[in-house]
Amino acid sequence: MRSILYIYLNNIIMNRLIIFLTLITSASILYSQSPFPEPEEVERFYNTKTLVVLEDDMFSEYNVFIKNAVNEYWEITGHDFISEKEFDQKRKNPAYSFIVLTATRFDRDKSGAFLNFINLLLGKDVGRIEEMPEFCAVPLSIQGADDTEYSYKLGMVLRFMQAHVEHIREDPTLKGKKYLKYYNKFIPEALNKTILISENDLVPELRTSEAVDKYYPHNLKIVSDDEVDEAIRNRYENTLVLHKVGPVRAEKGGLCFKMLLGTDDARMYFYGEHRITERKSNGLLVNDLKRIGRF
Repeated sequence: MRSILYIYLNNIIMNRLIIFLTLITSASILYSQSPFPEPEEVERFYNTKTLVVLEDDMFSEYNVFIKNAVNEYWEITGHDFISEKEFDQKRKNPAYSFIVLTATRFDRDKSGAFLNFINLLLGKDVGRIEEMPEFCAVPLSIQGADDTEYSYKLGMVLRFMQAHVEHIREDPTLKGKKYLKYYNKFIPEALNKTILISENDLVPELRTSEAVDKYYPHNLKIVSDDEVDEAIRNRYENTLVLHKVGPVRAEKGGLCFKMLLGTDDARMYFYGEHRITERKSNGLLVNDLKRIGRF
């Protein structure tokens, strides 16, 4: 039954790709080919209602998770939920902004996996979706993966998206914010915080406290998913959690994305990506810890 459901959902997703697919050529890009918002568009965003586009699928787990997360964590604007058809009807209206799930396959990802992004767009009377101003497009999951793998982190991702808009508002001239790697400027501050990471988000050689301490003699704890969820919900101070996105079966040639997010301030403190090989599996690497700890 689950295999039949998966095939059905996959067909739904592929149909959605025809409408929403955004082509991205570099995994470091926080924005796709969509234009960077102008200062007046950033200000206009605060007066919009954010419409969250749901999948046209009665079995969609994403719909359940995004509804719960938006209702709990979306604070920057008012919001409502709409269908894909309504999105097509309303996307040109400047009174609205939109949260949209898109899927992308990178040419350099040899696993053939599609990466799900969660996008924040501004309504504008333009011909194509790619021409709508885009505040951010954050890696969320791999298509076909268990949705529960990201569900408890979805609220954290939404908080980051809102913090990112505030960051742009403070200084919209910083074009470097078009890239996730922009946030690596905050890596030195990570040393003063507690890092919480689920065991499965680490490469196998780092899945013990002794191994972690060898390469990162600072405050990093290997915890359960429930403990990560608790830190996010209670907005623990001076605490970072890892959001990792990688292929379901960790195929060689696939891409792995890693982000450290602050549970109190919703800022990103580290971004990294790597191609999966025999020496670099799907998870936070030894080299990542060395990079964070070198400051």
